[in-house]
Amino acid sequence: MAIDPGVLDTLDSAVVGRRRELEVLIAALAAERHVLLEGPPGTGKSTILREVAAAIGTGFVFIEGNAELTPARLAGQFDPSRVLDEGYTPDVFVDGPLVQALRAGSLLYVEELNRVPEETVNLLITVMSEGELTLPRLGRIEAAAGFRLVAAMNPFDNVGTARVSSAVYDRMCRIAMAYQTLDDESDIVARRSSGDNRVLRRRAVLVARATRVHPDVRVGSSVRGAIDLVEVALQLANLRGTSPTDADTGLDAALVALSGRIRLQEGGSKSAEEVVTELWEAVLERENPRPDEDGESGKARAPSGATPEPR
Repeated sequence: MAIDPGVLDTLDSAVVGRRRELEVLIAALAAERHVLLEGPPGTGKSTILREVAAAIGTGFVFIEGNAELTPARLAGQFDPSRVLDEGYTPDVFVDGPLVQALRAGSLLYVEELNRVPEETVNLLITVMSEGELTLPRLGRIEAAAGFRLVAAMNPFDNVGTARVSSAVYDRMCRIAMAYQTLDDESDIVARRSSGDNRVLRRRAVLVARATRVHPDVRVGSSVRGAIDLVEVALQLANLRGTSPTDADTGLDAALVALSGRIRLQEGGSKSAEEVVTELWEAVLERENPRPDEDGESGKARAPSGATPEPR
């Protein structure tokens, strides 16, 4: 499966700061390999794959991984009412997303693979190993050219998830997706927010990134938190008749956008609201450092992971 290298230039304009990941993903797909994208939420896993599918001109079938994804929902099943009249014929089989992708030679994207029941994952292992699927009363379905399985998972989420077996890892090429750089996240917020307030955007990105390294936080916010912070602050400022950069307006927006996204360490003494408030105030203090005892401006310590400033 040859892919024109020129698609990378197209993808660079659509996906911010993911050149390396795009290159290795496209190379793996061109090598006819299945891929596992592993990283925290908000790192652009589904965005990258949708853009790649569109750029290389292949179909895209999306599956949300959860505990209700049974083998029948994944592969498909016979229509019970029609079976009574017509019997178990191929015409009465309703294709599930897996069979749709196999027949069409599409990319099959399984989100949150580690939330999928083991018996359903076993069905995917068979497809990856054999390049085909055999279903009772229907027979053998061979994967059309271009079919690839791409799965995603968040390794930091342990609620409602199962450990992915070595059999899955052995059949997939793994691409680790870390958070993007400060400047890249600032560019993403600029693209996806309705306002163009550089100061507000800088604050939003800094405080969202700081949640990821706070000692009381187990899982911090993705860049989506920064986007929501900007959008809420803009609307809140309009309602209050204040500036979007007003400190209290920004804090209220930060609490709304970030307090539900972060996951605290077990046994910690601080609430999510206290953590967000602390980080927000640290970002503001960095902008306006307090004078030290000698009357000179001292350097305020920015929250870890919050430097350098984004463009």
